[in-house]
Amino acid sequence: MRTGLFVLAAAGLLATGSVAACGGDSGSDSGSSGSSSAGKVGVILPDTKTSARWATADARFLKEVFENAGVEADIQNAQGDKTQFQTIAEGMISSGVKVLMIVNLDSGTGKAVLNQARNAGIYTIDYDRLTLNGGADYYVSFDNVKVGELQGQGLVDCLTAKNYTKPVVAELNGAPTDNNATLFKQGYDSVLAPKYARGTFDKGPDQSVPDWDNAQAGTIFEQMLTLNKNIKGVLAANDGLGNAAIAVLKKNKLNGQVPVTGQDATVQGLQNILAGDQCMTVYKAIKKESDAAAELAIALAKGQQPTTATGTVTDPQSGEDVPSVLLTPVSITKDNVKDVIADGFVTPEELCTGEFAKACTDAGIS
Repeated sequence: MRTGLFVLAAAGLLATGSVAACGGDSGSDSGSSGSSSAGKVGVILPDTKTSARWATADARFLKEVFENAGVEADIQNAQGDKTQFQTIAEGMISSGVKVLMIVNLDSGTGKAVLNQARNAGIYTIDYDRLTLNGGADYYVSFDNVKVGELQGQGLVDCLTAKNYTKPVVAELNGAPTDNNATLFKQGYDSVLAPKYARGTFDKGPDQSVPDWDNAQAGTIFEQMLTLNKNIKGVLAANDGLGNAAIAVLKKNKLNGQVPVTGQDATVQGLQNILAGDQCMTVYKAIKKESDAAAELAIALAKGQQPTTATGTVTDPQSGEDVPSVLLTPVSITKDNVKDVIADGFVTPEELCTGEFAKACTDAGIS
């Protein structure tokens, strides 16, 4: 059974390397070139709506690594559609992929796909999200409880700086179908619970956002604020949910007065931080995550024994240990936004547009 999480430091983890030409209306990025000695890899990403990373980062980084390694891969996006997710998986399995990597839309759909792949003798990798009771061969992600701990501590720090007395904290949690959202909440509640217990903070409304849907998050938070005008802090599980809350706060002329957290270090989230409307975000070095997953898939596609999955995570439903690679997340505030730039995740040209140009200069970003 599990003896603890093995966390790989983000720096210096892996060599880069990545898939072939684009095609298809469903977000496909498939390739026909590759080494004849390696099997094909299939990758299914979840959507392009809930977080900008799925549109701007993961597919690009994975493609580069597979392409550089001479391994054929088919990278597609299910666009949040469970039926499409299943259809893509069936197509990849029938095409003879040797490795299937998925980011599930929920554990039920993910498990069905993983079972199909297993029955076809295909290696499986859960990427970023663990499929509960799914039985994937490997799991690559970040230490997601730590992500939540950073969010919780970030909110504590920002509320402390405001000198509020018994501030009411609202929680906008991620999708209840996403195990990562459960882990994030476990992390931030472990930081906030003692504050609630001692009466330092007051626990306010606490609600999950179906499908990580930002529009629903805005509606939910507006209802929260209508019912409780004394909300002084918002634990939002990612930048999209955080921005939805910030939009509502702006309508009520409360932006900047009510600290809001986030996650993913999106351009929008970083701009909100520079503007003073968002307290912090959590940067997950997606290139290092994608490199780790691609290296694992490449080894399996070439019939080699992977050497990087030296940790384990215990599936809370099946009780099985899943060989894992877990990376270390980093808290980002206005003081270290420039570190995300230095890492190459976001460029100054993307971030420092229009009204944010001066804020970038003030933050030492040029």
